[in-house]
Amino acid sequence: MFTGFTDETVDFMWGIRFNNERSWFEAHKHIYLTHFYRPMCDLAGELYAFLQEERPDYGLIHKVTRIYRDARRLHGRGPYKESLWFSVEQPAEQWTAKPTFWFELMPEGWSYGVGYWMPKPLTMAKLRARIDRDPGTMERLTRKLAEQTEFVLETEDYKRPKAAAPMAVLEPWYRAKSFTIIHQEKLTKELFGREIVGRLREGFAFLLPYYDYLITLDGDPDPAGA
Repeated sequence: MFTGFTDETVDFMWGIRFNNERSWFEAHKHIYLTHFYRPMCDLAGELYAFLQEERPDYGLIHKVTRIYRDARRLHGRGPYKESLWFSVEQPAEQWTAKPTFWFELMPEGWSYGVGYWMPKPLTMAKLRARIDRDPGTMERLTRKLAEQTEFVLETEDYKRPKAAAPMAVLEPWYRAKSFTIIHQEKLTKELFGREIVGRLREGFAFLLPYYDYLITLDGDPDPAGA
């Protein structure tokens, strides 16, 4: 059971930022395991159990990221990440290829939400076609998102919109190449106890209708063949 992160968690994240080398990490590995990795695994397990209970037919899995960076992609950075995150998702060859629930803890703060970082262009075309067929469902979801204060929609946009949206409120979805529905915050005291578990459960519960909408897009017909 997750009991909270600690001051040692935060100290380790800052430590690895400024001492990103093997000798420092090995000397502090016990702190990493005890105060960072294991608590993250405990938190991931609880949120996975919640989502699995809510959507038992989705075949969800969960993962906690490794702290080790891919040696092929260091690009001048040190060999270790300074943050950890977990994800809950359906299995895929590449985890960013399907909508994904996540939580990330960083030296400066934390974030969570649902993201679709690398949807196929065809998937985004199916999204636009679905909205064209039934604009009301996404309109309701988008307005509900705008009425609350926990999450915001962030998009990576095409240079040129692929099509015209049927109404102004839906324009962000027609511009989007990828997107996240995200909450970001500085380090808060709830991280150091069980309060964060309830916060994440409540947030993920709010996001489930968006996930339900997105996860089924690949099963839609190809708009080009319609």
